[in-house]
Amino acid sequence: MATFLLVHGAWHSGRTWDRLVPLLESAGHRVLAPSLTGHGDKAHLLGPEVGLSTHVDEVVALVGTEPLDDLVLVGHSYAGMVISGVANQVPGSIAHLVFLDAMTPEDGEAAIDVHPITKQLVDNAVDGWRVPPMPEQPPPLGLFGVTDPDDVAWLRSTLSDQAVRCLQEPVRLDNPAARAIPRTHIHCVGSRPAGITRRPVPAGERVRELPTGHDCMITMPDELAELLLEVAGAVSSVGAGGYPAHRSRRERVSGRG
Repeated sequence: MATFLLVHGAWHSGRTWDRLVPLLESAGHRVLAPSLTGHGDKAHLLGPEVGLSTHVDEVVALVGTEPLDDLVLVGHSYAGMVISGVANQVPGSIAHLVFLDAMTPEDGEAAIDVHPITKQLVDNAVDGWRVPPMPEQPPPLGLFGVTDPDDVAWLRSTLSDQAVRCLQEPVRLDNPAARAIPRTHIHCVGSRPAGITRRPVPAGERVRELPTGHDCMITMPDELAELLLEVAGAVSSVGAGGYPAHRSRRERVSGRG
């Protein structure tokens, strides 16, 4: 059994995964889908001080306090920045990283570096620090790739503003051990807004595709579940960070043994 820790993207919340969670759980896996600070049940905590490091630190804390063996850490969109930062801090706790149509930063980069179009949103921030959700666009783009009217209405009800610092703060990726974590990139290859480009995937990292828009957990949850279950199968006989499964979690985290 794997543990999936699902990290939502900018403006979204843990509810983003509502259709995916039961599919993974019904296959026998444990699933955690928290809302990051400033979103969902933590929306009241949004403030100008909330940044990328806030989100990295809270996911690191969750990893440190939960028994998360065979941890598959999934980051959607902006959360590619988050899971990269988490992996840098606790590489021995992670069995696999999944970048779900996500940002893939280099050391010292911020979201505005990975997707320069994001800088336009920052420049137009409300009160200098709040970035409202991106507006719905005509089909086939819709709202984050969601076009069904009922789904759009539901998704809009879950969105909240994003703090500018989340998009401006650079990520620290200076731990070589993090590069040893196996990685899968799931690309949504349906319609894509102009100005959003995808970086080449390094050799040796797996790539899978879904023929849908950005929020594939809403538009194609069954197909996404199949890809994530494929990942779980790949890590079933291997412990976190590529260590043999018989090693204890404490040994893997500390790097001993």
